[in-house]
Amino acid sequence: MNKKISIIYNGIIKENAVFVLLLGLCPALAVSTDTLDAIGMGLATTFVLVGSNTAISLLRKSIPFKVRIPCFIVLIAGFTTIIRLLVQAYIYDLYTALGIFLPLIAVNCIVFARAEIFASKNNILDSIIDAVSVGIGFTLAMFLISSLREIFGNGTWFRMALPFLNENKIEIFILAPGGFIVFGLLIAIINKISNEKAIKRKNFGCEHCSSKASCAKISSAKEECK
Repeated sequence: MNKKISIIYNGIIKENAVFVLLLGLCPALAVSTDTLDAIGMGLATTFVLVGSNTAISLLRKSIPFKVRIPCFIVLIAGFTTIIRLLVQAYIYDLYTALGIFLPLIAVNCIVFARAEIFASKNNILDSIIDAVSVGIGFTLAMFLISSLREIFGNGTWFRMALPFLNENKIEIFILAPGGFIVFGLLIAIINKISNEKAIKRKNFGCEHCSSKASCAKISSAKEECK
């Protein structure tokens, strides 16, 4: 498979941040009672992913290995601040709806994972493709979860009232337990369709870890300091 197609496939499906890697669950569950707000959160996260991946890939050879994490934090926080100010200025309703979860993109483990695992080791084009793919995968997950919760919990979809469901709401779906129920059901369905577990037990060893190279570098750095 072509490398770029493989990156896209991994980001959206095979290594979907929410349904496979189980990352970014706080916003996925907390901001998924309204489909429009959920999509807004997904697009904001995608913006930060693209910006941070691009910057980190550009600077990867200039950033000393021992201080890479603080540098990543500064870059990711910078792009998070940009999107927060843009949303606050031009889409204030979304800014209000997302609340604290918009600035918390700066510490979203999805963004940090792509910075450490991919952008710091690959060229700019591949890093951008990876960021867009992971962002689409995250937005798609947000869309699926929020659609089910809004339809059954509010009786609406994209804030449009649905016949019968609007008059027979199941309010638990817009509460925290409903978020976990929908999330669990979607993972079960996805696992059933793919006929494989999201995270296989045998993959917990170091030999299967995508950060194996980084761990090796950290170990060598510690040995040098002794």
